[in-house]
Amino acid sequence: MAGMDTRLRLIETDADVAEGLAALASADPRLAPVIAAAGPVPLRRRPAGFAALAEIILSQMVSKASAAALQSKLEAHLGEITPEAVLTLDEAGARAAGLSRAKAETLRRIAESVSGADGGAVLDLHALCQVPAQEAVRHLTAIKGVGPWTAEVYLLFCAGHPDVFPSGDVALQSADGHVFGLEKRPSARQLAELSE
Repeated sequence: MAGMDTRLRLIETDADVAEGLAALASADPRLAPVIAAAGPVPLRRRPAGFAALAEIILSQMVSKASAAALQSKLEAHLGEITPEAVLTLDEAGARAAGLSRAKAETLRRIAESVSGADGGAVLDLHALCQVPAQEAVRHLTAIKGVGPWTAEVYLLFCAGHPDVFPSGDVALQSADGHVFGLEKRPSARQLAELSE
């Protein structure tokens, strides 16, 4: 993949998380009491690949419980969530698996991209974890239905990418507003600026 950065240091261990938290506290002392109050931050990584990206798509705009139920229903319908299995879903099958039209179409487009069924270059979701954040986000968001939040969450949890922050995440916006005593929740743009 063009732009491969072999020096990219991914977040892979609890020590990496602790090092990052120390760097954040040093860069913005207002974060030190927040980090202390939160306690240890768990390393929440999952294996990269199609199934992980599909899980993120399923979790968009729904509660954790709803996302888990949808995941279970789709697994029961397909067996394993693979590009090949998703490409077998017709409209009735997608409905039977509980997918909205938008989620079904997005999963199909991703499956086509990673399998080469769309006739374009194959999108390697594992190799994507090794490229700079902006480039990786650009590749993912080129797929209709995959927005910045989805791309950033994939890179954060599946790649352990050190230079990504899903500023469009409403929970992060709310937490930020609370931590910094803001009158209202900051916008995605405001949170992105603050995260820089």
